Amino acid sequence: MIVKSLASAALAALALGMTAPVQAADAAHGQELYESRCGGCHSLDSNRVGPAHRGVFGRKAGAAPGFNYSPAVKNSTVVWEEKTLDAWLTNPQALIPGQRMNFRVATAEDRADIIAYLRRQSGR
Repeated sequence: MIVKSLASAALAALALGMTAPVQAADAAHGQELYESRCGGCHSLDSNRVGPAHRGVFGRKAGAAPGFNYSPAVKNSTVVWEEKTLDAWLTNPQALIPGQRMNFRVATAEDRADIIAYLRRQSGR
């Protein structure tokens, strides 16, 4: 009886997994995207037109040392995590009105890949 119940539970879990596949973000592709789309203004370790990104996960927006942020970003309460980074890359102005970044990443897959890369570079 217990074996039959466990087998049924395993089959149900397998069936659920097959009907709703989860596609993992691709950090390697995210690195390519970061270098080609973000690298003109950002670096992992140096402030440029935009702030340095190494260690961005878990960091409060406007807190990278030595970068001159807009008052909007400095005064925001945003903490950079998957959800906030996705919202930022989707539409920075909607997340933090008055900020200065004028760039968006159109596709959810590309955003997820860039975020996976940034997460890996933050050691998380």
